[in-house]
Amino acid sequence: MARTQSAAGVAVGQYRMPAEWEPHEATWIAWPHHRDDWPGKFPPIPLVYGEIVRQLHQSEEVRILINGPAGEKRARAVLEKLSLDWKRISFWKIPTNRVWTRDYGPIVVHNDWGSRSIIEWQFNAWAKYPNAQRDRAVAFSAYRLLGGDFYHEAAIVDGTHVVLEGGAIDVNGLGCVLTTEECLLSKVQQRNPGFTRKDYERTFAKYLGAHKTLWLHKGIVGDDTHGHIDDLARFVNARTVAVAVEDNSKDKNYWLLQENLERLQGMTDLDGRKLEVVQLPMPSPVWWEDQRLPASYANFYIANDRVLVPTFNDANDRKAMGILAELFPKRTVVGIHAVDLVWGLGTLHCLTQQLPSRK
Repeated sequence: MARTQSAAGVAVGQYRMPAEWEPHEATWIAWPHHRDDWPGKFPPIPLVYGEIVRQLHQSEEVRILINGPAGEKRARAVLEKLSLDWKRISFWKIPTNRVWTRDYGPIVVHNDWGSRSIIEWQFNAWAKYPNAQRDRAVAFSAYRLLGGDFYHEAAIVDGTHVVLEGGAIDVNGLGCVLTTEECLLSKVQQRNPGFTRKDYERTFAKYLGAHKTLWLHKGIVGDDTHGHIDDLARFVNARTVAVAVEDNSKDKNYWLLQENLERLQGMTDLDGRKLEVVQLPMPSPVWWEDQRLPASYANFYIANDRVLVPTFNDANDRKAMGILAELFPKRTVVGIHAVDLVWGLGTLHCLTQQLPSRK
């Protein structure tokens, strides 16, 4: 693949990862099948997925990853009870271990020669689970099935395939990427041993077209990924970031989120203009079996004509949705009940991955 060269012979501007609000061709999800992700609480999960599909398919095509005919049969048993336009739903036989498509699904970028490329990152199951071989193969499997004008490139630095989950980054499509120190520089869940801040910044510039990395500090309590950005702060347009804040000073999230807020308030975009920062409330703590869960309204998903927002039977549900409605005036904001879903330690953004439209 040809690269655009600078005067110094260095590849520049090869790729650009579109922002989530840019047009989608489709959304990828994986139909739930791994019951251990929701121990003791699996039965309602396929019903929640049915509602997610019902909402998304009104906005764009939904491409559902299944492990085989039995998986498709189980999915159809739920979906056929709903009023759906089946022309906007398709099943793709791409086996998965778990459903968190955001983290292992195909990250698609625009390239300088007018097509789209799938950047394949290594997936190590958050340095937690040994059984991730299926998830690790999803991006390349999608590339092989998509064909057409798609290209493929593995994210390789110094001969090593770079580990990165999609939930660890959020881009504005114009040169900026949000992430956290806790996630990428963690000594507990090491993604890329020996990688420095500068290594990540060079990697993001090369493969995402993000030449400015905005580093927040830590993630929320209960997040077993150690600091994914999609529970904390999200670009809602090129210069505006919605950031989660906790009002209760006695809550363990209070100071963590205050530090992230203060950092964002001092940050600028690629052109040096200050970011606009909008505060998004947190729901009251959500617990299950003495475990605090990573409930956050920041885990919303931006589809073509709507924004899906996790809700938690909380007084702040309506407030959070109202703030997002103001930030997305041309989209319908839809709440999806996520009290059961979050027992899997993720919600709407975690289980979706957008396929950007061609330029």
